[in-house]
Amino acid sequence: MDDMEKRKEVYGICDECNEPGTGEFWCQHCNAKRFKENFKNWTSGNKDIDELIQHSQLNAVHHIKCLEWIPYEKFQNVTYFTRGGFGKIYSAEWPEGYIGCWDIENQKWHRYTDSKVALKSLDNSTEISKDFLNEIYFRDIVLCHGITQDPNTKDYMMVLYYCENGDLRNYYLNKSDDNLKLFDLSRIANGLLGIHNAEKVHKDFHSGNILEGGSMYISDLGMYKKEGVYGVLPYMAPEVLRRYQYTKAADIYSFGIIMNEYLSEEIPFNDIPHDHILAVKICKGLRPKISEHIPKFLVDLIMKCWDAKAENRPSAKELYQILNKWNETEFDDDEIRSQISEYGKIREIKFKNRSNENKSESIKTHPQAIYTSRLLNFENLPEPVNSSDLSSFQMMSHQYQQI
Repeated sequence: MDDMEKRKEVYGICDECNEPGTGEFWCQHCNAKRFKENFKNWTSGNKDIDELIQHSQLNAVHHIKCLEWIPYEKFQNVTYFTRGGFGKIYSAEWPEGYIGCWDIENQKWHRYTDSKVALKSLDNSTEISKDFLNEIYFRDIVLCHGITQDPNTKDYMMVLYYCENGDLRNYYLNKSDDNLKLFDLSRIANGLLGIHNAEKVHKDFHSGNILEGGSMYISDLGMYKKEGVYGVLPYMAPEVLRRYQYTKAADIYSFGIIMNEYLSEEIPFNDIPHDHILAVKICKGLRPKISEHIPKFLVDLIMKCWDAKAENRPSAKELYQILNKWNETEFDDDEIRSQISEYGKIREIKFKNRSNENKSESIKTHPQAIYTSRLLNFENLPEPVNSSDLSSFQMMSHQYQQI
């Protein structure tokens, strides 16, 4: 069966051109003509943004691939939510909503009305670079409906799918399910794999840049400042702290920190200052505590990810394949099932006095522990090495599993 036949079988025939559809209720050929005819009726005021939106509209094979220029006045109840390392994030209501498909009978776009969205600005982006727009193109990166501009600051803003559960930390402190954690980690790994397959690196990968909204989405791709070392210290690979070139392996190191945080539900290095002393200790092999209730097979993977030697870390493809295999065989493999069961029991005991509602309140963070991205310039850091404490923990973890 050729591509045309497959499309015909899956998406049916377009009622206008009688050709197979390219997506659910979507015909790229017909919709591209409509979009092109409307190019003269809008502009963002920025050539790069106009070209990006036009390119997406001409090539969209499905409504989720279609971007729009959205005037700011289209939004209502814009409310400040939080601040990241690169700009402010707001929630907003969009009464008109995003495009779903073409309504042939009424000759207009059918839209998903009354949509709740997130508006993410980039500080000082009046002269926006293409790097700001990188994250739109990747699978498992937060869905972008379009771009708007703050009328007061003139900063450009991405209009994003609203992830109601917030970032990964907010999610695990309030709503996460033990039974889904392995699946969640495989989705995050798949998102990272998509970035690396496109020959990109994230460069600022931490739990605040992973959002939950029915699935796990990676955000802030391409926001990394080109000058200096920029990020959140506990998640940064030691070679990056020493100003080596940022590589895919550095993202894998960050994934290991994130994985341990998600499984242990403990914020990395939250009780100490994020300063030069911590940077030195990280280079000397210090890593966040690995909770004893994390299954041994997951502990081993965490430790491989945050190995001091970048060449010893798994690739994103290997990471995804390993996690996906475990996720698929969890209920078939007696050993994995046993470890997961024990993980759930111990975690239940550990957190029995800490209700979901009180988790956030019970965590005390050092005033100099900073979890937003910032410029970090540390001098005279030692060559990265693994700590012997990690090896000893591996032995302790193995013994613990035998109890």
